[in-house]
Amino acid sequence: MTKFRDPIDDPRTPVAGLQLADIVDLRAYERLRDDYRRRIIDHKRRRRVALGPIITLVFESFDTVRFQVHEMARAERIATDQGIEEELDAYNRLLPVHGELSATLFIELTTEDELRHWLPRLVGIERSVGFEVGRPGERRFVAGLPEATHAEALTRDTVTAAVHYLRFPFDREERRAFAAGRAALVSGHPEYEARTDLAPEAQAELLAELEGRAEPLPFG
Repeated sequence: MTKFRDPIDDPRTPVAGLQLADIVDLRAYERLRDDYRRRIIDHKRRRRVALGPIITLVFESFDTVRFQVHEMARAERIATDQGIEEELDAYNRLLPVHGELSATLFIELTTEDELRHWLPRLVGIERSVGFEVGRPGERRFVAGLPEATHAEALTRDTVTAAVHYLRFPFDREERRAFAAGRAALVSGHPEYEARTDLAPEAQAELLAELEGRAEPLPFG
């Protein structure tokens, strides 16, 4: 299982990621799934932040990624260690390193007209979202960066994807500022300016992630 260290002492050391031992076989997962899924839904609720009318970010964790690996294995009936390792290689890229947050950004559009209207206009949205942190008068901005491997597949010049994977690297002072005052998630895209102050529950959840205090959910 992933071992957490203090990000203040070692802010850019990658976590080990999920290991094969963190994933149970399909029959065991079926027995555990209903209860685990309920807890994951509540876990994601605390880590979900709406940014304006059509964008939502879900901040990833050990458990959100473990759940995705299990669900993919269940859907694809992946039963071999090699197959699970391939899923782990793909999904571990979503995990934040120490001193960092990571998120999946969803552009939530439901009709063809909305897709045609928004996706060409939101080119570059993956480089336009960040955090404002700190007390009033001492605010700092932490810019989000697209996750490199996924960005190569998702970036287009004329139309954006409906899903992006972002990282938010915080230095020592930015982490302290996040803890000291109300944080806000901000989009500065010229076609989509928006701001959301984090709810106290969401800020506490994300601060625990930044400070290396996040504990995996009980499983089994």
